[in-house]
Amino acid sequence: MSRAQGAPSNKVQVMVVGSDHLAQLYNKQPQSDVFSAKKQAELAQVRAQLARFRPTVILVEAEPREQAQLDSLYRLYQQGQLALESLPTGRSERYQVGFALAKQLQLPSPKGVDYYATTSQSLLSTGTNIEAYTRELKQLQTTARPLKRLVQHDSLSLYDYLALVNRPELISLVHRLQFNTPAQVMNGTFAAGGTNTVDLGKVDTEYIGAHFITLFYNRNLKIYSNILRAQQQSQAPRVLVLFGVAHVGVLQELLAANPAYEVVPATRYLKISKQKLRHLQKQAGH
Repeated sequence: MSRAQGAPSNKVQVMVVGSDHLAQLYNKQPQSDVFSAKKQAELAQVRAQLARFRPTVILVEAEPREQAQLDSLYRLYQQGQLALESLPTGRSERYQVGFALAKQLQLPSPKGVDYYATTSQSLLSTGTNIEAYTRELKQLQTTARPLKRLVQHDSLSLYDYLALVNRPELISLVHRLQFNTPAQVMNGTFAAGGTNTVDLGKVDTEYIGAHFITLFYNRNLKIYSNILRAQQQSQAPRVLVLFGVAHVGVLQELLAANPAYEVVPATRYLKISKQKLRHLQKQAGH
């Protein structure tokens, strides 16, 4: 039964915000640098919109075992004793959005909820129906790469970029590519040069695509466990989770299935007009 219009929910509200890794935008050209005045202003716009969600805790892509280091850095940052430019990874969204927004809202230190593991999309390379997977992978690449280039050349603002990558169409495409389409691929092998740090035992090559999905699911289930623990420990009623776009669909799915949580789409705050969307799609060659 749906709750009455306007009635308060006693569920914990969780907003999962997908981000490209901002540090990876930097290609040594000044206009690609998030420390440039223009991109700092664009990030301020992102934070202003996310602040309207009124999060009471911010969760970021760092492991729980790194929490003491996060706390120490955040304390210095809060006191104005740490410039993000001085950090080797200071361009990361962990700091540019996570730390900066937490300070702006006078929140405690962002909490690390990641579980580090790496599985490359190129790992799945052979098998029956492999074309279904490679076709969708190419579709994602031809959608995302032009947008990234526009940001690097200052032709697309970081605000519009993050608004675009959080749109349901892109989240669904990324989610399907990792957690659904590979199941069609059978009787294959993993690429010898493909990266994978997740060991789930013997690979059943008949179900190569299903095993591939399991590698991603394993990591994300552990991230989900960390999110639940962080929320329960902090008792935060409004949680902002800041993660790579590839995690958004699966984390939203897991949280939506949990009756204690209500998923708030990032697009409620990171908005883009239809007119601007059409213009950007034309600009990106779609």
